[in-house]
This record gives sequence, structure tokens and C-alpha cells, in this order.
Amino acid sequence: MSATAPAAGPTFRQDATVISLVGFAHGTSHFFHLMLPPLFPWLMGEYSLSYTQVGSLMTVFFVVSGIGQALAGFLVDRWGAHRVLCLGVATLALSGVLLAAAPGVWGLYVAAFVAGLGNSVFHPADFALLNHRVSQARLGHAFSVHGLSGNLGWAAGSVAMLAMATAFGWRAAGLAAAALGAFSLALLWWKRDVLADELARADGKPKERYDGSLFDLIKLPLVLFAFFFFFFSTLVFGALQNFAPSLFRELYGLTLAVATSALTAYLLGSAAGIATGGFLAGGERGQEKLVSAVFLVGAVLAVVLALSLIPGWAVIGVMAVMGFCVGLAGPSRDMLVRKATAARLGTGAFGRVYGLVYSGLDVGLATAPLIFGLLLDAGQPRAVFFGVAMSLVCAVIAAQAIAAQARKAG
Repeated sequence: MSATAPAAGPTFRQDATVISLVGFAHGTSHFFHLMLPPLFPWLMGEYSLSYTQVGSLMTVFFVVSGIGQALAGFLVDRWGAHRVLCLGVATLALSGVLLAAAPGVWGLYVAAFVAGLGNSVFHPADFALLNHRVSQARLGHAFSVHGLSGNLGWAAGSVAMLAMATAFGWRAAGLAAAALGAFSLALLWWKRDVLADELARADGKPKERYDGSLFDLIKLPLVLFAFFFFFFSTLVFGALQNFAPSLFRELYGLTLAVATSALTAYLLGSAAGIATGGFLAGGERGQEKLVSAVFLVGAVLAVVLALSLIPGWAVIGVMAVMGFCVGLAGPSRDMLVRKATAARLGTGAFGRVYGLVYSGLDVGLATAPLIFGLLLDAGQPRAVFFGVAMSLVCAVIAAQAIAAQARKAG
């Protein structure tokens, strides 16, 4: 199917191609999330940096990404998602080159800034492409693959960057990341006739336009509710990703290896939940019920962990179930935002709405270490799990509010 002569409807092969390419691009963005952290030991040794100084590189990354993401959605709706996605991938590749060529500490910050800028386009561009170029019946699976590819990108990033730096040095690792970005860009350009969404949707109808300003969108209850939904649900991941091993060592006396295995179980459970959630998210309604049910189960499990109501040997299983619940909600979460956006603003606003609401994810990732780190510094590890439970409950309230906005508009 060409950009100038859209077909009447997508085939399975066309849908699969779009889903695969967007998924690979999303995995590339998550790979670059972990371009820098595995290199911290080398960077600290090279430039005599402290943990706070190397950690601030990721603060730059997520701050730039969060601000840029809110603005990138407007570019997606005006210029087309495929063009903006290619620009983002090219910027990520450039950040790898800048890392490899960094002449000093300031060069590392430039690389982090450019990487954050490139990362900012992915959620608005990805979801605009999936919503416009994939048939309604397969959108649940599309969102599932999108989430899974991100997890795979994280896994590949940590392993590949560490291996390259160990074998060839940290500058070579930066070049390897740049090579991945260049390969991803080549794929997107090669299949531009399938991905270009400037003229029409997958069903052949002209793409709607939405010309509201940034301030018009920020004032909408739908956007605010969705932003806070992503913020609170991401606080959960940020708390566990950063502190789960320490929490289980303090609360249950687990060894570092076992405590780390509990986090791994959560991540694996989340991946399994995302894969399963793709089969449950395709209906016209009810996504908020699924999200609410599984998040509430996750909140109960967090309280169980906080109160140490289970023996230490059961922690890994409980974390796997909690991860499965949170992952299961992912595709339904994205369908819920899609449904509410289409009902309230029309399909022409997908890019800017996804850009704004997904900036809540970056804000959550940036603030979770601060919020829950303070609780741990205060000697309150149980309060971290209570905070996880409260965050999930707040996300449930936000999901119900999003669904109410969709019903009101419909």
C-alpha cells in the first residue's frame, strides 16, 4: 500500500508489518534508555565522577524527554508520525556518536540531552502510527507488541552496552548504540510506503485534523486524568525498579541475589501480562474495568509485602503475580486513552494527546527515586510498598475518570 493510494482496508500482512516496524523502533528507544547507565563504572573512572554526577545524566535525559514528548505530539499531528519517528531515531543514533566522541564531562551531558530529545518523539509517533495504520480488530495486539518490544529493548540495552564496554571500551559501546539507531532508521525509511500516515488512515478514510493549542489540551479533564494515570502507574515501576532489592533485603532478610531475582520475576511477570493483555483489550468498552481489577489486585499484594504477611520464599512468586497484573493492564490502558481521545477530540489529536499524557511516564520515572528514596533514607521501607499500593489506587481512580470522559463525549 502506498502513501498516495491507500487501500480500502489493511490486510493481516500490512498490519503485521506496521506492528513489527513500530515495535522495533520502540525497542530501539528503550535500548537508548540504558545506553548510559551500564557505562557508569567506566565514566566514573575516566572522569572521576560521583554517583550523583553520573546519575544526573539520566535526570537530564528524562527531563528533556518529558518536556519534548509533550511538544512532539503537535509535530506528529502536523508533519506526520513517520517523519517525526525517523527524526527521533536519527537523533538517538547521533547521541551514540556524541557519547563515543565526548571530549569531557560536558560532552556526556550533551549526549544525554540529545538522547532525551530523540526519545521524546516515540510515544506520540508510535501510537499515532498504530492507531492510524492498524485495523481496529488488531489494535489490542499492536499495543501488546509495543509494550513487549520496549521491555526487550531494556533487556538488550543493559546486556549489549555492558558487553561492548567490557570487550572494547565505553566509546566503542557508544558507536554500537549509534549503529543500532542507524539500522532502525534504515528499516523505517525502507518501509516508508507502509508507515507514512500523512494522507490517510488504514481504513482509507482521510485523516482527521485537530487544531487545538497546547493550552486548550492542558485544560481538558481527559488529558489531566490521563497524565495522572500514567504518572501514578509509573511511580510503581520506578519504585520497584530502583529499590526492590534493597526493600527485600531489609524487610525479609533476603540475600542480594534472591532479592534481585524477585525484581526479575516482576519484570518477567509484567512481560507475560502485556502479552496476555493484548487478547483482552480489543473490545469497544470495559477497558477501565480490567485496569481497575488488576491494579487493585496489585495494590493488595503490595500491602501484603509491606506487612510481611508472607514468608521470604514466597516473595518471588508474589512479585511475579504483581508484575503480571500491572502488565496485563498495559494494552487496555492504551486502548482506553485511544477510545477517550477519539470520542472527545477525534482521531486527528492522537499525536498530541499521547505526547502529553505519556509525559506523565517520564515525570513518574524522574520523581519515583526522589519520593521513595526519601522514605528509605528515613528508615521506612514498609512505607515504600504502601506508597506503591496508594499509587495503584490513584491510577484506578484516574482510569475510571478517563472512561467517564469517553462516555460523556459519546
